[in-house]
Amino acid sequence: MDIKSLQVFAHLAEHLHFSQTASIFHMSPSTLSRLVQRLESEVDSQLLFRDNRSVSLTPAGDVFHQYCKEQILEWQNLQARIQQQQGQLRGKLSLYCSVTAAYSHLPAMLDKFREKYPQVEISLETGNAADAFQKVQNKDVDLAIAAHEDSLPGSCFFHSVASIPVAIIGPTINCHVSSLLDQYQSNNQIDWQTLPVILADHGPVRSRFDTWFRQQTAGDLTIKPNIYARVSGHEALVSMVALGCGIGIAPQVVIDNSPVKDRIRTINTEHPISEFSLGVCGLNNRAKQPLIQAFIQCLE
Repeated sequence: MDIKSLQVFAHLAEHLHFSQTASIFHMSPSTLSRLVQRLESEVDSQLLFRDNRSVSLTPAGDVFHQYCKEQILEWQNLQARIQQQQGQLRGKLSLYCSVTAAYSHLPAMLDKFREKYPQVEISLETGNAADAFQKVQNKDVDLAIAAHEDSLPGSCFFHSVASIPVAIIGPTINCHVSSLLDQYQSNNQIDWQTLPVILADHGPVRSRFDTWFRQQTAGDLTIKPNIYARVSGHEALVSMVALGCGIGIAPQVVIDNSPVKDRIRTINTEHPISEFSLGVCGLNNRAKQPLIQAFIQCLE
């Protein structure tokens, strides 16, 4: 059992497509099948369920896949440590962030890192910022740009890089929501049964809305927000507010970088919303790996 075989199986386990894996590793599907059979013989267990239409992992295959990922990571770390001793650092570092962070904060981070370590390959995945910690905990990525959770997962470290204000926003266009806002602001009172609200489905900003809403309603649990939609990602939320669908809450950095920011207005309220810390998170048990350590050092 060699590192190449583990890399091949890990790719197959993640994509569940024999032809694709065989092409990536420059082998025929029949050669790949023999490799899988050899691995199954070595571990004395069936690793894959396979028929003419689909491929899936057996329970033993799932365990072996985790083993493959751990061994591949250890091999990459060994290579990185040797390269570091020789005055160079190579390898692949996987990152996760929101679309907004990809152009608001990540460029400066990567520029500094690449200036010192130009041979390191960067793999980037973008998505909902609220999923950042989960991506790291699932070992889908090495590091993620994330908002500090109210309760930081015990398995993770967090390196803060910025404080991000949060704002309640509404549309500027002439629409029903704008009419309601103008009416409520003139009366200094909001009817939450009629004003539509757009919320992130989860994450630190959503929890800040819940806290703010309880303050706005003086803790009256009988008053519920009129939720128009729950969305994944603040970029989509800001766009829906700009279209006049409702009011919402979003990080100021998302608003400032949105292509529809001119269609957004900030709603001033009696109770301010607390800022959150934006930073880079990773697993504690990976913090001393050379590539991760080098990236964090570049943030300091």
